[in-house]
Amino acid sequence: MSDGLEGVVAAETVLSEVDGANGRLIIRGRSLDELAGHTTFEDAVGLLFGGFYPDLPADTRAALGRARAEVFAEVSALDTGLLDRTPIEAMRALTARLADGDDVRTAFRLLAAPAVFTAAVVRAQAGEAPVEPDPSLRHSVDILRMLRGAPPSKAEADALDTYLVTVSDHGLNASTFAARVVASTRAGLTSAVLAGVSALKGPLHGGAPGPVIEMLEEIGEPGNARAWIEAALARGDRLMGFGHRIYKVRDPRADALKTAVRWLDARQGRLEFAEAVEAAALAILREHKPDRSLETNVEFYTALLLEALDFPPSAFTCVFAMGRVAGWLAHAREQLAGGRLIRPASVYVGPMPRKAA
Repeated sequence: MSDGLEGVVAAETVLSEVDGANGRLIIRGRSLDELAGHTTFEDAVGLLFGGFYPDLPADTRAALGRARAEVFAEVSALDTGLLDRTPIEAMRALTARLADGDDVRTAFRLLAAPAVFTAAVVRAQAGEAPVEPDPSLRHSVDILRMLRGAPPSKAEADALDTYLVTVSDHGLNASTFAARVVASTRAGLTSAVLAGVSALKGPLHGGAPGPVIEMLEEIGEPGNARAWIEAALARGDRLMGFGHRIYKVRDPRADALKTAVRWLDARQGRLEFAEAVEAAALAILREHKPDRSLETNVEFYTALLLEALDFPPSAFTCVFAMGRVAGWLAHAREQLAGGRLIRPASVYVGPMPRKAA
């Protein structure tokens, strides 16, 4: 038996390979280096969906644009009850209004949902009216336009595309496994995506990047980094943005996102500060935990990039879902193709009934 299913193979997949020993991520036969910064989210969707959706539209950009317009109708359900919740809870509730199904139209609506609903929730919580999607735009451009109410720069849209592609799939992580389990019951794609969102919400999974911003704010300036980090480790706190369950070397996604932050000229001072904190953290971790490989992970530069794009930390997990939903939907269809209900065994370790006297 394995704690946390460590090392247990639960599926065969053609979608992605996480090579933790060598710090490499492969998505449908292409390395992250080939994809991040060179591929739009729409292209990544085509790559992940190919072969799993027989009626996949040739123009994924147009199909995704139409889907954003369709799901925007559900934004009318935003009320004070939902706006009192966290963005991920409000986004999940709005997504639950979408009909279940296994077809490509359902899939594209679910691809659009986190983007449309997150932008609407963030604006509404700030007292601003939601911005209707523009189906003619690239997905990353329209996300930032719906969030801000004004078109982004090319560098900003490219940076968001890099993020969405980078996180689109990553092996059999907790949320993807949850989505595959639900898909295996034939509950439908919406149910599978809702399972993925619910798992992603947890602070040990997609809920982690927000605290990186809190850490940077508390440190304040590079000269404070060593003292702050050493105090945090002395308290037994987990240092957000460092260490990974699979990667034993540096997370390749961290470098892809760090490069994207460099494209945003106005954020160079913030980047230099973060680099100083990163260097101090890595040095201290090697001193304090020499027997463990704790390198920079995707969360550290995710936080910096999403902050630069004007997403509030409370919505960071929602943006993660905007990218990872592509992987969930591809895995759900891959699971359906196999047709087998996921039903692992358990080992009972509780008390046994007493024998009759």
